Amino acid sequence: MENGSIQVSAPTVGEAVERGLVRLGLTREQVSIEIIDQGSRGILGIGARDASVRLQAVLPQLQDEPEPDVEPIIEAAVEPEPETPEPVEPVEEYALSPLQVAEIARQTLSELLEKMGTGCQVIIRQDDDVPTDEPAPISLDILGKDLSVLIGRKGEVLDALQYVCRLIVSREVEHWVNLVVDVERYKQRRANSLRQLAERIADRVARTRQPVALEPMPPNERRVIHITLRDHPTVTTQSVGKGERRKVTIIPKR
Repeated sequence: MENGSIQVSAPTVGEAVERGLVRLGLTREQVSIEIIDQGSRGILGIGARDASVRLQAVLPQLQDEPEPDVEPIIEAAVEPEPETPEPVEPVEEYALSPLQVAEIARQTLSELLEKMGTGCQVIIRQDDDVPTDEPAPISLDILGKDLSVLIGRKGEVLDALQYVCRLIVSREVEHWVNLVVDVERYKQRRANSLRQLAERIADRVARTRQPVALEPMPPNERRVIHITLRDHPTVTTQSVGKGERRKVTIIPKR
């Protein structure tokens, strides 16, 4: 304990506060509480962690009292009655910063990969190709060797891993999180290829005035095509088909 300050961890914030009060021998009114981490129960044990708080003793300042003019009467000491511990008031919730949410996401993905038996590293990446009129997602990149198993056919395994990780993190922080999981920038390279394809086909459609249907794609890849050509002067795009057969068609503007 330094300067009347201690840091305590427990399964919940309330329990951590109670433990800290017992260690300090103070009441709730005599300390200030800083929530370092609200903790989480996780999902199926994944992402679970203890809450952590810091308690700082706040002692009242003593004021000098004037000495009495007469000698005070000394009364017999009375044994004080034992005080009943006051209930700990619930601590107000606080909003996590984007950096804290990103770190929770990184830790969650690392734990998932560890349970899968893959020895790899997860880093938080800043994407430079996000449209300026849209909020940037939290991007996590997996680095390591022989990680093709995490991508799968047309990125199906990677999409499933992203879905599970997004579900856990969103439940943990209690709001939906726009989370992108990538493997050594696979999705970024794929997006660049799709942009080049979209521009090349758009030039052909503009020249021939004949629509062209692209191969079936998952929603995130179709979205790349739509965004790439949404401001094109002579062509437009639309999605057709259902399920796994849904595809983007590039058509000339009338």
